[in-house]
Amino acid sequence: MGDRRSPTGALFTAAAVAYAANCALGVSVATKAVDTSGFRWVHHALYIATCAATAAALSTAVWARPRRQSRRAALALAPAVVPLAAIPYLGSRSRRHPLTALAAAPFIAAGLLCAWRPADRK
Repeated sequence: MGDRRSPTGALFTAAAVAYAANCALGVSVATKAVDTSGFRWVHHALYIATCAATAAALSTAVWARPRRQSRRAALALAPAVVPLAAIPYLGSRSRRHPLTALAAAPFIAAGLLCAWRPADRK
């Protein structure tokens, strides 16, 4: 029987890439390396992509195989929902915005690592 790969790793990778791109854009704007005054919507679009990809990755706990690996990865990622949900309610000009955004990083990294870790075989 052939090895059927689950899309779990790809969804967690998409969430991590969207998050990293959003952070990179945020840092470059904060350091004035990039001026997005004419296209602020890009940062918002990356935020929406991050949230959507994170939700898709979390959904693997319900449907993806191997079930144990998918659930472990989703549980590692789940706490990232709190800072991602809080970001729109924080002012973008305060220190709280980047600190809250960075609070999601360890959970996104942990979910990614768990998603790509080989499944336990018995």
